[in-house]
Amino acid sequence: MTESPDAGGAARLPPYLRHAFGDFNPTPPPPSPVPSEETLRPFVLTSGRVSSSDVDISLETQVTTNYDAATAAYATVGLPSELRAIITLCDVPMSVAEISARLRLHLGVTRILVGDLRAAGHLEIHHQDVTENHSPDVILRVIRGLRAIT
Repeated sequence: MTESPDAGGAARLPPYLRHAFGDFNPTPPPPSPVPSEETLRPFVLTSGRVSSSDVDISLETQVTTNYDAATAAYATVGLPSELRAIITLCDVPMSVAEISARLRLHLGVTRILVGDLRAAGHLEIHHQDVTENHSPDVILRVIRGLRAIT
């Protein structure tokens, strides 16, 4: 049994058949987005990897460079601009999250790049000892501080 071309029946028809019943939209659909250089660049930088092989690198991991300002320029020749920028930012200890925010890179991409730079000997990572016990006063001050800013 076929659908009748009334208003209710035309609404149930697939979009490619609706034009036969007068519900045709003469404007063509928008073209599918073509990947730009900005969307392909992270994929190229990470060689298609989506996770870091270095499990020691997390969101709050502090990163520093192995070079002073004068040596960094020579040591980073030939590296892509994003990798050079990471090395430059890490003159002072900086978290992976902050590197990601400052360079406007996805956090996963930043973790992969930091892992690559660490493996190549450009960066050092520093972990904070999270096993130390804090006094209840410190914890309560942190809670009050968080409530104050929300």
